[in-house]
Amino acid sequence: MSIVFFGTPEFAVPSLRALIEAEEDITLVVTQPDRPKGRGHKPYPSPIKTAALEAGLRVMQPTSLRDGAILKKIADAKPEFIIVVAYGRVLPCLMLEIPHHGCINLHASLLPKYRGAAPIAWAIINGDRQTGVTTMLMDEGLDTGPILLQREIEINDDDTAGSLSLKLAELGASLLIETLEGMRGGLIKPTPQKGTASYAPPLKKEDGLIDWSKRAIEIFNLVRGMQPWPGAYCYLGNERIKILKTKPLGNIGVQYGRPGMIVKARDELIIGTGRGLLSIVELQPSGKNPMSASAFLQGRKIAEGSYIGDTV
Repeated sequence: MSIVFFGTPEFAVPSLRALIEAEEDITLVVTQPDRPKGRGHKPYPSPIKTAALEAGLRVMQPTSLRDGAILKKIADAKPEFIIVVAYGRVLPCLMLEIPHHGCINLHASLLPKYRGAAPIAWAIINGDRQTGVTTMLMDEGLDTGPILLQREIEINDDDTAGSLSLKLAELGASLLIETLEGMRGGLIKPTPQKGTASYAPPLKKEDGLIDWSKRAIEIFNLVRGMQPWPGAYCYLGNERIKILKTKPLGNIGVQYGRPGMIVKARDELIIGTGRGLLSIVELQPSGKNPMSASAFLQGRKIAEGSYIGDTV
């Protein structure tokens, strides 16, 4: 029996490729419509569309999943499973009833923790030391269905949302194949989610604005969680500066370097926070390439003791 695959971003590509390598019968790939990108606003295909077409798979890009014609096309495929990996839209109830053995979702968290759109980023922002991937049977709720399998992974201090996403995508792809094998062999029993649920809402650009009254470690986590999008940022005078990499310098109290104070601006850029100092390792001024803090400081007269947001 066949599989219908729903997915859109790069995170979903390893799962699609794993299914192809496992010689699964993927009769249809459903992904988001091409989106305008870049200065010319030229429509670009999703990573899943590109991967699917390269593999010679049939692709559909509906603007709505509630269209009766779309439901009929998917039903006509008579899928054994519908597999959803970061598709970006909620499947309507009628679609959940189509596959013979149900809809399987691969989610990038250890459910019920971080239900929602941005689980990888929020796990880093909140300072978690572990995360993982979950396969579940989909129901009408938002990531509320019974769990099939889970796998954990450590979050390292040098992980960003981008680098952790790559790791979880590969881990999730292997878990997905294991899930299909277990479901077909009757070895997996769906288990209701247990514990306190938390949510990971979509990131907005304004979420990246640094609040220097927070602890140095919290800002360090924010910067990593906001990479590669939307990016953490602050203002120096009227200049918007994207902060790409930082290093906490210990739990020095608020009296040593007040929140937002530029403590050092020679060779290295050190800022005071609500607790501890934070070294800015790499940054990107508006309209320029990423650079080290030392390169940024060359030719600039930034007064130590002034504050982020002050005029240079």
